Formats: sequence, structure tokens, C-alpha cells
Amino acid sequence: MIDHERDLAHVREATERLLNAAASLDNAAAAEPSRLPGWTRGHVLAHVARNADALVNVLQGRPMYADAATRDADIERDSGRPLDVQLADLRETADRFQAAGAEPADWSRTVELRNGVTDSASRIPFRRWVEVALHHVDLGVGHELEDLPEEFVQREIDFLTERFKGLESVPATVLRADDGRGWTTGGTSGGISVMGPATEFLGWLAGRRDGSTLKTEGGPLPELPPL
Repeated sequence: MIDHERDLAHVREATERLLNAAASLDNAAAAEPSRLPGWTRGHVLAHVARNADALVNVLQGRPMYADAATRDADIERDSGRPLDVQLADLRETADRFQAAGAEPADWSRTVELRNGVTDSASRIPFRRWVEVALHHVDLGVGHELEDLPEEFVQREIDFLTERFKGLESVPATVLRADDGRGWTTGGTSGGISVMGPATEFLGWLAGRRDGSTLKTEGGPLPELPPL
């Protein structure tokens, strides 16, 4: 069972780590490229802030974003701000998200995100945790997938393998972690086995690593659709 209150606490902790890391930058470093193609660190910070507002919208029954073009324009608009403005925005929007999460609500209700995707309201704090944790890695400031909490790694692999399950464009794939854990994903045809550390699975599934260190049997590493 999803514990949204526990996940809200995880979000708070992950946000503090991100803020502390971002505070070590300066304006020039914030303008440098991040690990996401085409985005500076400023783009990443702006996106994390705007995502908090978007998820508040979701929790309060409003559209996540006005539309895709507005979402992209807002990130571009905010990407070049001075670092102190970025940090203040990150903290203020994080506080708004926590306040929205503390409001009395039916956490079993279904909410709508982007592109018609729906989910349980109880999963929204975890989705926010994902945004904060992975984009912290994307900043390229020394925080790696291997530094993420084990609970996060397990749950995000669970989530992503389930997301790709049933897609016939992805061969049936079994993931076998070095520590004995296993997952299945993909369609019904194929039969690929992939072996390696769980953090490498996470990097591949989340589009953060190319999977070149993973070992496969039965064929090459499947190509995954973009998230």
C-alpha cells in the first residue's frame, strides 16, 4: 500500500539535498550544460520548480499544465534567472507542494496528469520524489544514481518496468539484479535477459544511462520509448 505521508517526507528530504547541492553553484555554473541534452542546469532547476506547481494543480483538481507549449515556455523563461532567484523559487514551490499534500483529501481518488495519464492521488508524492531525485542527478554536481536511497531505486524500477509492460515494441525482457532481485517488462514476444546492478537498471529504464555495462542474453538490450 502506498503511504503518501511517508513519501511526502521523502520529498522533503530529497528537496533539501537538492537545494544544498544547488546552493554550492554560482550563476556561471548554473548556466552550464546539465546532463540532459539541450538543457542547462538552470533549465533543470526551473523545471523542478514548475513541476511542483504542476503537481499542486493535479492535487487540487486543475490541469497539470495549460498545454505543452506553455510548460516548455515557462521552463525556458525561468532557466536563465540568477541562482538566488532559482533557489528561492525552488523552496517556495516545494513548500506549496508540501502544504497541498497536508490538506485533508481522499488519497484514493483518481487524478489526471499530462497527456491523459491518470493515477491515484496517493502516488503523486512519489512522482514528485522521482522528479526531485532524478533531476538532482541530472545537475551533474556529484550526486549519482548510486547515492539514491535503496527504497527509491526499488520502487522506481518497479514503476518503470510496469510502465513498459505490455508494449509490443519492447521485447519481453527479464531483469536479473546482482543481488537476486528480478523484474519483467516489455511485450509478449522476444525473450531477453538482462543482468547487472539495480542502479544500472534504473539508469537505463529512466533514460539516464545507455545500459552499456549491462549484460544480455537472447539478444541486444531493447530500445525503450522515451518517458
